[in-house]
Amino acid sequence: MPTTTAAQRRQQAKVAYDAYLATCPSRQLLATLSDKWVVLLLKALSDGPARYSGLRRTVAGVSPKMLTQTLRGLERDGLVTRAVVPTTPVAVTYELTDLGASLLSVVAALKSWAEDNITQVHEARERYDARPPAAATSPGAPRS
Repeated sequence: MPTTTAAQRRQQAKVAYDAYLATCPSRQLLATLSDKWVVLLLKALSDGPARYSGLRRTVAGVSPKMLTQTLRGLERDGLVTRAVVPTTPVAVTYELTDLGASLLSVVAALKSWAEDNITQVHEARERYDARPPAAATSPGAPRS
């Protein structure tokens, strides 16, 4: 049985990861990264470490439960580190890891694109919603 090097094993694993395949584990990561709170929190951490309360103020509308769950998920995926500072009261700070920082260009571009194009998206939604209901068609049939 021939042995393989670590580089060869990594290359084989890379080939096996195809997000178009239903069984590909990268789909879970894509699901995580497509969450609005993930995008906003990663961007909020781009300026450096932040405390929980600061993140909650920066990312308006996130509930304490969602903030905690999202930060735990980011920590689990290795995108964020959590540091507890033994003060009174205890201070907890969050910071991007190198892996998390490597996502910043993508996250920043997505956030900017959404901000720059929301007017066009709203207009498209209004046009779509104003159309008369379409006649029943098969799922693959083009809409008129």
